[in-house]
Amino acid sequence: MIPILNISAYQFITLPDAAALREQAAAQCLQLGLKGTILLAEEGINLFLAGTEAAIRGFITWLRSDPRFADLIPKESWSDTVPFHKMVVKVKNEIIRMNHPTIRPDVAGVAGRAPSVNAPTLKRWLDQGHDDEGREVVTLDTRNGFEVDFGTFEGAIDWRLAKFSEFPEQVLTHKAELQGKTVVSFCTGGIRCEKAALYMEEAGLDHVYQLDGGILKYFELAGGAHYQGSCFVFDEREALGADLTPKPTPGDH
Repeated sequence: MIPILNISAYQFITLPDAAALREQAAAQCLQLGLKGTILLAEEGINLFLAGTEAAIRGFITWLRSDPRFADLIPKESWSDTVPFHKMVVKVKNEIIRMNHPTIRPDVAGVAGRAPSVNAPTLKRWLDQGHDDEGREVVTLDTRNGFEVDFGTFEGAIDWRLAKFSEFPEQVLTHKAELQGKTVVSFCTGGIRCEKAALYMEEAGLDHVYQLDGGILKYFELAGGAHYQGSCFVFDEREALGADLTPKPTPGDH
């Protein structure tokens, strides 16, 4: 059986030609026999793809031939079968909906990214119980409640979001509880906490970070330390453990 390479990646970058890029990407995916989803918007790209290793790496090589995507680094995992039924390439208003158009984490733009913390650093902070300046560290789950129920960081703040567009209102409601602490926002692969951390900065919170690469990159670099359960993913595997292999749904035995 030929192993299947699964990748997820996103990049916030201005794409005025998103519609034309959709046609080109769809043609490449068809030619390479890939399955999954690619979302394009004026604010960037978000993708989940699966296929043979040669096909996936061929697509990434093609995408990186556009200088705007030269630094795109996908997160990888493997499976025995393709966990998608079809290939979908769409143009949307936002690659992750927040309904706050001023929040644009474009590395090349004026806003830039909010400060990030990598997985080994977060693990060290959680090991020692504080950041390197002695402040209390809290992890803030930006995913919806359904996803959180599969697993999350020990003691993480969970606002039981039904959808990500509810996040800004919750920040304003709970702002006082976060003041004076080091807040690390996290999500599956990093895309939601890119916007979440910028919004919290705009709302006046200091010492806000995003977990670089999200839970999946944390699993890759730090294992399952300080994390309980699995991580919901947006394909037929449903959830991955810290070893990046499929795990049972909560309640399954």
